[in-house]
Amino acid sequence: MHRLNPKYIRIAGIVIISLVILLSIGGYIAYTKREALLQKAITKAKLKAKKDYNLDVKIGSAHFIGLSTVSFSDVTIVPDQRDSLLSIKKFDISVKLMPLLFGNIKLSDVILQTGHLNLTSIKGVKNFDFLFKRKKDTTENKSKIDLSVVAYNLIKQVLYKIPDNLDIKDFLITFADDSASVKLLAQTALIREGKLSSTIKVDNGAATWHLAGKMHPSDKDIDIRLYADGKKVEMPVVEKRFHLKLNFDTITTRLQKVENSDGITKIYGYWSVRNLVINHPGLSSTDIVVPNGSIDANVFVGKNYISLDSTSLIHIKKIAIKPYLKYQLNPVKVYTIKVNTDWLNAQDVFDSFPDGLFDSLEGIQVSGKLKYHLHLYLNASQPDSVQFESALAKQNFNITKFGKTDLGKLNKVFVYTPYEKGKPMPSRTIGPKNPDFTPLDNISPNVRSAVMTSEDPSFYTNHGFVEESIRRSIATDFKEKKFKRGGSTISMQLIKNAFLSREKTLARKIEEILIVWVIENDNIMSKNRMLEVYFNIVEWGRNVYGISEASHYYFGKSPSELTLGEGIYLASILPHPKTGLYSFLPDGSLRPGLHNYFNLIGKLMAGRGLTEPDSSGYGYSSVRLKESLRQEIAPVPASVADSLMKQPNDDDDDSAILNAPTEPEKKPNFFQRLFGKKDTIAHKKEEKKEPEIDTAGKTKKQIRQEKRALKKMEKERQKELKDKGLL
Repeated sequence: MHRLNPKYIRIAGIVIISLVILLSIGGYIAYTKREALLQKAITKAKLKAKKDYNLDVKIGSAHFIGLSTVSFSDVTIVPDQRDSLLSIKKFDISVKLMPLLFGNIKLSDVILQTGHLNLTSIKGVKNFDFLFKRKKDTTENKSKIDLSVVAYNLIKQVLYKIPDNLDIKDFLITFADDSASVKLLAQTALIREGKLSSTIKVDNGAATWHLAGKMHPSDKDIDIRLYADGKKVEMPVVEKRFHLKLNFDTITTRLQKVENSDGITKIYGYWSVRNLVINHPGLSSTDIVVPNGSIDANVFVGKNYISLDSTSLIHIKKIAIKPYLKYQLNPVKVYTIKVNTDWLNAQDVFDSFPDGLFDSLEGIQVSGKLKYHLHLYLNASQPDSVQFESALAKQNFNITKFGKTDLGKLNKVFVYTPYEKGKPMPSRTIGPKNPDFTPLDNISPNVRSAVMTSEDPSFYTNHGFVEESIRRSIATDFKEKKFKRGGSTISMQLIKNAFLSREKTLARKIEEILIVWVIENDNIMSKNRMLEVYFNIVEWGRNVYGISEASHYYFGKSPSELTLGEGIYLASILPHPKTGLYSFLPDGSLRPGLHNYFNLIGKLMAGRGLTEPDSSGYGYSSVRLKESLRQEIAPVPASVADSLMKQPNDDDDDSAILNAPTEPEKKPNFFQRLFGKKDTIAHKKEEKKEPEIDTAGKTKKQIRQEKRALKKMEKERQKELKDKGLL
């Protein structure tokens, strides 16, 4: 064995001794000068707070205790011309020496007694708005930001600021804005040997919360839960401010691992909740209850994106769902959503719906298996190229027993009660006992073809959904930055009218989709029966329901006698039935603004062989309102009438689903519900021409105004039709 040269050993010893001596000297100097260094650092910090954030920081006293502990007393922070933000009576803090040698500040011990963090937002003035102040930066620097590095460093810094030992007594946190306030008093909060325990009084003792669990921040190992004594954890301030009722028994969060490799920061965590209750006017009219739910969430942050990886798993009652979410920030924003499940027991799927979410499906019994797949890819710079796939596959799926609602009732005689603005209208019997009931064969083919062309061209071949229409609706919604009506088939309209309330909620819309899928895939109704019921219950005017009432109300004839023009007119008013009379002039003829609509629907019908090509407007000129109704039409300008015709149906505005309780969005007009595949033969662009108006008895100025109004309306319609794929 080769022995080291004694000479080298002596040199190494001398070097080590020299370093020890130097460190000792440096440490002694630092120790003796530490008070002066501390005061200098405090002065510098105060000046920076004042200069950069306009904060007035005051410290009664600050001094060292022992080797690495600094004790502060009477600390206050007050933003300029704002309410006081923070006050602390006593605050002792210790840091670990070894990390400090490498430039990292890792807290060892923290003792805090009698403090108050006061957050206010009164009449738009916040005492914490300095937190959102951005530092000036160049575009070049921004483009070089690596999100994975930022995320990893941020997590590391947060974890390093959680002390190994914590002792908090009487620390009050208050928040107040114009509509709500909350007080949280941490009577005690302790971390000892990796265990967290706390007692938090809410709103002067109205409730007592506890945070408890395992806390090893240095090892990136955290497992804590929040619960309340003898009751649920409630969030009254959230309910007051956002109209969102939110409470639960216990919520658990767990950080298992954080690592950075190959340019990706990977965060492995777990969240779960027991007996979660949610209620929001835009979500549902009743409480939605999730008895138990959890997610194994693996969040990956790359250089320019953040994602929920496909290795994540969501558990809701008896089912497991594999989600994948990705948000790319640059060079363009890209959104990706994927949801997949394995083959699941169909009964487990229905049993796992949160309580109170889908009332009509409650108690349903099914057999077989189900498997779901969703894919959405949207490039913000090319929204019209959005990719969308949604499929619920089945194996031997059958309904063995209907639940709270008999989904087969439409196959029999039943009583239909329409609602307007939440109030029931006179009920109608849908069956032969009602003289206004019209069998499908007794409805003019002109009406059937016109309505299906405008509402659902592929009704007889689709299974309740038209994926292309939904895809186009997503693109339109994204461009308009709001939820607009889209993708609604005749099957969906039928189910909405027959089984569901007129609530403008997301739960109602999803329930509508589920019922349509069940009815279509279990062959509960034939397509002809669905269409027959649809024509007999759909709304055509104020307290006018069903094709028989509509044909007699507008034209004084039976449904079998309706002409092509009358059928196209009735199709045109379906999205806004209460404003149907505004389509007419006082002499009973149609307004000129509808001429292009007739040509459009007529050409679509001709292209599908449903009528003969017609250069005269497909019956537009022959439509006449019955004389007894003409006196109800006021002689208003075309621009006013067109505006009234585009008003939303108060009882059917799906655009409000995700916006309640704020002011509802306007409902799309009748062109926004025209869906179907693009017909390249029937969609040749016509030459531009002056709009046709009635000039009799009008001044030149009035004529110009009406022409401008019609041109503007035509441009809007052309844009809407293009969004729907009809141009």
